[in-house]
Amino acid sequence: MSTHEARLVWTRATPDFDLKTYPRDHAITFPSGVTVTGSAAPAPSTPAGTVGPDTIDPEAMTVAAVSSCHMMFFLALAAKRGLVIDRYEDAPIGVLEPRDGATWLTKITLRPRVTWSGDVPGADVVADLHRSSHKRCYIASSLRGEVAVEPAD
Repeated sequence: MSTHEARLVWTRATPDFDLKTYPRDHAITFPSGVTVTGSAAPAPSTPAGTVGPDTIDPEAMTVAAVSSCHMMFFLALAAKRGLVIDRYEDAPIGVLEPRDGATWLTKITLRPRVTWSGDVPGADVVADLHRSSHKRCYIASSLRGEVAVEPAD
């Protein structure tokens, strides 16, 4: 077992606390000292001027966390097999939609592209690496919505 922490701080910066005008930006600090600015996802229901331009919304952070977790396992499993990767990139997409009376991330699709060095493994080996990585990714396993892996290779 391990624990993972973050510190989130939001402070009112407006004279009133009106749903239409209060800022959504907040600081998220990790034990490493890295701080990112979180906010609401820009959407028609989010009032103009309440979301900062250089912010990350929780939905995007979730999509990125799933992609990062999958990649970490993929790299480790490839290295254990003696395979060499020069580059791994992904352009994951998360779909947020209403379902069962609530709005949730119903699907996250990972679209990894791997650049190999030396002997390039066959499609069956790459597929097995993705299956094993997906199975081991505790972030994906913790979500209610579907997580699909569609390698670009």
